[in-house]
Amino acid sequence: MSPFQIRPAVSEDARFLADMLIEASNWNPVRVRPRVTVLEDPTVSRYISGWMRPGDFGSIAVDAHGVAVGACWGRLFPANEPGYGFVAPGVPELTLGVNSQWRAQGVGRSLLQAVARQAGASGHSRLSLSVERANFAQRLYISEGYVTVDSGENSDTMVRSVH
Repeated sequence: MSPFQIRPAVSEDARFLADMLIEASNWNPVRVRPRVTVLEDPTVSRYISGWMRPGDFGSIAVDAHGVAVGACWGRLFPANEPGYGFVAPGVPELTLGVNSQWRAQGVGRSLLQAVARQAGASGHSRLSLSVERANFAQRLYISEGYVTVDSGENSDTMVRSVH
């Protein structure tokens, strides 16, 4: 039996998604920003603001006791207010966060796969995300079929087709 299970995200998961947005933002232990600093940044908080709005979808990983340990979710952004990994209107941009003690145990991969299934079931043909090049998660994204389509100074925008 797996030490964790995956369930769909619901509107009541908003606070946990904020926690996972903090985890995602603070992936580098040398450059940790306080929760309030991350959530007050409108370029970051837009990934959870008003969760769950039409078109939002996601998955939550829970441990054997039902405690949430990770999340991955997709959100659409308009061209005039793009996210970091924006590629086109109608292409959901993903955010992935996993509690540090649960990393490298398959949680992130399971969440990415669940969200890809959700996206396909909702009629989306592609998913996008942004990742800093030094982030070890980039290897996970590549192994899940994401390819770099644009590069900034320190980060890459990656896209995956959904079948």
